[in-house]
Amino acid sequence: MTIFWSILLNNVLPLSVMIAIGITLQRAFSLDIKTLSKLNFYLFSPAVIFRLLYTTELSLQIVGKVLLFFVLFMALLFGAVEAVIRIRRYKAGMKATMRNSVLFYNSANYGIPLNQLAFAANPFTLSVQLIIMVMQSLLPNTYGIYSVNAHQSSGKEVLRKIATQPVIYAIPLALLLRGFHLPLPVFLATPVDYVANAFFGTALITLGVQLGSMSWSVRSFMLTDVALSTGLRLIAGPLLAAFVVWGIDLAMGMDSMMAKALIVSSAVPTSLSSVLLAVEFDNEPEFASQTVLISTILSMITVTVVIYFLHI
Repeated sequence: MTIFWSILLNNVLPLSVMIAIGITLQRAFSLDIKTLSKLNFYLFSPAVIFRLLYTTELSLQIVGKVLLFFVLFMALLFGAVEAVIRIRRYKAGMKATMRNSVLFYNSANYGIPLNQLAFAANPFTLSVQLIIMVMQSLLPNTYGIYSVNAHQSSGKEVLRKIATQPVIYAIPLALLLRGFHLPLPVFLATPVDYVANAFFGTALITLGVQLGSMSWSVRSFMLTDVALSTGLRLIAGPLLAAFVVWGIDLAMGMDSMMAKALIVSSAVPTSLSSVLLAVEFDNEPEFASQTVLISTILSMITVTVVIYFLHI
């Protein structure tokens, strides 16, 4: 039990303090969430992804196994959420938002700080989390935008919106510069460092601001759907991840630290991206906000339990 409380105090509560600061600021000053979301989407997120990809050593073997895990895990998770969607018979807009609330998880502004705390800033586990973060950053900026717009915009318009997302350009640019060993000039490297260093605190505060702007009560007609989304994200997520890790280890072997990092990465709450997409494109924003709120609060317990059972 001592270990459980240690994980809660040292790994999970620091994230909660930053989120609480955001909530407090929102309650005191009514900050503009759309401005903050644009800063995260178009500035901070691309900068931190670029810097991490440009500076982190990634072997092809690590990349291959993490990508294999990600594809299998997302396929199983998609199957689970699709089953719920068919049973509940959602309308088009709600289908997309329910999928996004389960498939898009907070691998960046929650997952990376959690990884750093849980694994004591281990560079190997950070590289594993980085690959997951890159994939999770690509999904909202491609499939996510398509899913919330497909029922209300033309294909050409959806592609235009996807093309405006800087993340999809930051990733190949970082890989090309690293691949050809091209150094960034100081006048570019320094601003990238400044912006990337601001990402973690800003992202957690942005999450807090969004939570602070919500109604802290779940409407009765939405309660079942929020519970289903949260259960799939926080309980089914790590269980399916453990199953995939077990399967890969059985088939080709997997380093135990990589396995633990992948399971922890899958246990985080719903991504703020699902809310940002819902708000930006006016697609079930209330449901999206409630899933982020409830999953973030409950994750303090579920993430602690996951880390405890993994004996990190």
